[in-house]
Amino acid sequence: MKHFKTLSDLHRANGWPPPEHPLLSLANCNRDCPLGDREFTSDAYLIGFKKLKAGVIRYGRTQYDHSNGSMMFVKPRQIIEMRDLELEEKGFMIFIHEDFLNGHELHHTIQKYGFFDYEVNEALHLSPKEEELIWSLHEKISSEYTNNPDEYSREIMLSHLASILMYAQRFYKRQFINRTELSGKMISKFNRVLTQYLEAGTLQEKGLPSVNALADTLNVSPRYLSDLLKQETGKTAMDLIHLFLISEAKNRLLAEDQNIASVAYQLGFENVSYFTRLFKKQVGLKPFEFKKMNLN
Repeated sequence: MKHFKTLSDLHRANGWPPPEHPLLSLANCNRDCPLGDREFTSDAYLIGFKKLKAGVIRYGRTQYDHSNGSMMFVKPRQIIEMRDLELEEKGFMIFIHEDFLNGHELHHTIQKYGFFDYEVNEALHLSPKEEELIWSLHEKISSEYTNNPDEYSREIMLSHLASILMYAQRFYKRQFINRTELSGKMISKFNRVLTQYLEAGTLQEKGLPSVNALADTLNVSPRYLSDLLKQETGKTAMDLIHLFLISEAKNRLLAEDQNIASVAYQLGFENVSYFTRLFKKQVGLKPFEFKKMNLN
């Protein structure tokens, strides 16, 4: 697999003109937006806008959801492939080498944006007004990029990039709400999957469910799942897993024939001490204290 350490190498491999800046480059797309028909990685962040008619985008080896207008966000050293792309209208790609952010506040804040980890089927879909806003910021960056640089150029371009990311965060929250209205709350689907794990005996067989495993079942990325659940409930995916398990544990502990060790095993805990600590943290009582108090 090809890895590009510099933007110049990336441009050269794709037959593009050399970048105007060694650490920042803009690539505009008309009917196609070639990046070779192969997987590659780079030392750059990628922000892309594409309205695809056909073709395949894979990010992290998973096909990207690119129906209608969408934005995508890729962090350094993540696998990406774009093949046979055909666009309905123009698009763009912005490559920001990670060294371009050194010494700037964006170096830290960009790592806090969870959408760089949305690896499975969760591109950002924009409304027409949102598209206009993103294009206006792109044009401002392009204006600085193609002009003769001075001591203000980097700061101005980074400020516009920061704005794109901030708006993307806002638009993703809107998308969370819209998709909830269309397809139902994720927490309902999440609890349904947990219930299926429980009823199928998967907890006893494979142990406690991981966020990754649940996200895979729900066809979303782990980070997207946690962010969406946080938006809906105020709690992370792991918090909700724990709440579900302890709720079920409370029910089973009150059955006279169930001891603490058997309940812990049925719910996928490898040892009773971890189950006891989690139960005490969630309920305020140890399991035997809870059982004794309620059975009396």
